[in-house]
Amino acid sequence: MNRIEQALAALKEKKEKAFITYITAGLPDYEKTKAIVRAQEKAGTDIVELGIPFSDPAADGPVIQAASYEAIQNGATLEKTFSMMEELRGEGVQIPIVFMMYYNTVLHYGLEAFADRCRKTGVDGLIIPDLPLEEQEELQQALYHAAREAQRLSDAGKEAQGGDETILIQLVSPVSKARVPKILEHARGFVYCVSSMGVTGQAAAFHREVVSYLTSVKEQSKIPVMMGFGIRTAEDVRPMKDIIDGAIVGSHFIRLMQESGFDPDAAAEYCSTFKRELNALS
Repeated sequence: MNRIEQALAALKEKKEKAFITYITAGLPDYEKTKAIVRAQEKAGTDIVELGIPFSDPAADGPVIQAASYEAIQNGATLEKTFSMMEELRGEGVQIPIVFMMYYNTVLHYGLEAFADRCRKTGVDGLIIPDLPLEEQEELQQALYHAAREAQRLSDAGKEAQGGDETILIQLVSPVSKARVPKILEHARGFVYCVSSMGVTGQAAAFHREVVSYLTSVKEQSKIPVMMGFGIRTAEDVRPMKDIIDGAIVGSHFIRLMQESGFDPDAAAEYCSTFKRELNALS
């Protein structure tokens, strides 16, 4: 198991739900991003999604699009984000971190080089909205070979730099019904359930069949089921509390950070409150 799977297994043992946030790498700069990650770890956030700035983030709404654009204007790049990951892991930060990104960035970097860099810098997972299941094999193979090379070095008595295997997180949506069994067949970590049609950041405008949709996914999934898109408070997920294993907050968290001047204390307060209220839902 990698860090994501270990964290979720521990939560299951404690009968707690997971709280996952999204932040944009390099916004407003990398030092602030690091400080916010560290603050969230101390506040009890379970997993951090780190958005890799991209010029055309098709799955994202206005808030994250603007955040991505601003980060790029401030000089954010994938390579700088990898360097930040090295620094965080070198400082002892152990919270599971998932890159949320688009496939063109991976292709441009080179699949093998990208997979190797992910493992060496401690990237635990990848969410790539524009990479459908049918086109994942090349990346999956690259991630597998990077992990096996690390194991080979370890078996040979050589120190393998970095963390465990980087896993690819699968997404499903309300229109994925016929494909869910196939998508989940070899899924690892958690399944990301998109709760609404459209892009991120909508005001809890969940799909009208969201409860039955989530129930169907939960019944078929061997791994934890997380709900994202449009969530702002723990109360937003009350109708789904007995179905899902955790909640993901993105656009609202970005807005909160912008309004607070990217204050790590504000991040910690929001995360600790959400986590507490999420697990207190009755």
